[in-house]
Amino acid sequence: MAHIVISENIEHKLAYKHSVTPQEVHECFTNRCGKPLEDPREQHRTDPPTLWFIAETNCGRKLKVIFILDKGKIYLRSAFPPDANEIRIYEKYGQ
Repeated sequence: MAHIVISENIEHKLAYKHSVTPQEVHECFTNRCGKPLEDPREQHRTDPPTLWFIAETNCGRKLKVIFILDKGKIYLRSAFPPDANEIRIYEKYGQ
């Protein structure tokens, strides 16, 4: 697996806004089934593209993981519990 880069600001946001640990993010990458989806919304467009997937931690907690893949590294943008619509979209198009 590529190296996951989590900036200090993102790690702080994960902890205080979403109650997500870096360990949980790593577990989601390990446990992921299916393919990442590209976020088509204009306000989330990046170059390289912003990608996301939904996976479970080792304890069964579902997280939506948002990242950018660039030059063999994964740059984490966010991770948080998905809502029902995000789960529906991922089940339809990501698996």
